Amino acid sequence: MHPFYWESAHGNFGDDLNLWLWDFLLPGFRDAHPDVLLVGVGTVLNRALLPQGTRKLLVGSGFGYGTPPDFSEAAEWDIRSVRGPLTAAKLDLDADLGVIDPAVMVAEMPEFQNLPKLSEAIFVPHWESTVGGIWPILCKTAGLDYVDPCGEAKSVIRSIAQARLVVAESMHAAILADAFRVPWVAVSTSHSINSFKWRDWAATVGVDYRPRHVPISSRAEAITKGARFWGMEFDRKAPEPETPEGRGLDNLVMTRSDGGSSLLRSLSKQVLAAPSTLALWQARKAAPRLSADSILAERKDRFREVLDTIRRDYF
Repeated sequence: MHPFYWESAHGNFGDDLNLWLWDFLLPGFRDAHPDVLLVGVGTVLNRALLPQGTRKLLVGSGFGYGTPPDFSEAAEWDIRSVRGPLTAAKLDLDADLGVIDPAVMVAEMPEFQNLPKLSEAIFVPHWESTVGGIWPILCKTAGLDYVDPCGEAKSVIRSIAQARLVVAESMHAAILADAFRVPWVAVSTSHSINSFKWRDWAATVGVDYRPRHVPISSRAEAITKGARFWGMEFDRKAPEPETPEGRGLDNLVMTRSDGGSSLLRSLSKQVLAAPSTLALWQARKAAPRLSADSILAERKDRFREVLDTIRRDYF
């Protein structure tokens, strides 16, 4: 059996944890049924992503993009659970199959137990926000420690477990924070953040997804996302737009031929990103969310029952 997951060219800890989580949850699974794909953590229930003609064991994945997979070939599918009730409804599955995102079980791993608190508050953006964003700089001013979601998965998860508060644009940052009983605040920088998958997970643990808006941090990030920055609309597929003077927005502050220092350019970018810094600071001060202990425990128990049926049938 082999784990199937979406592998970002940039890296994304929420997907990369599939590389080792299933060895903990289903020891020996790699040696059983080599013709089966284990479709686990991630928003991968997309017809364009999943291979056809291969037996797939579906355990906790979610829908969120593209066209739902075709379940008409029953021999190709063994559906044990999906991420939440919205995925179950979208795929015309029994609502009881919408158990929880399997990533919550990371908190059960011994190596993540009883870790000391090292950060008062951290910010974990969506991986897309790291492309062109200047969040590490802004976090220092906003009183947050920056955690790169594209970093090594276990390192990112330890940072979440060792924080007292998590400001999360990354859904799995919130999922892991909730699993470790760390209060969290959801934020969103653009419409590219998929609210369907957030609400799918949130429904399983009885919380609402109400993200606070944080403006995009830079012109380069706006181009990456095809979003607005300081009144200018950017198309992610179009060439870099220019002002009527023939220069980009960065050059409204200082042109490259001005001879100014890189420090001054950096300060100029921080001035433009002041609304983002303020919004991060306000998110840090906002009332955080955390699911009830009893609801989380009940969902994890249900997922353990799913794992028990898989062990019974496959091992």
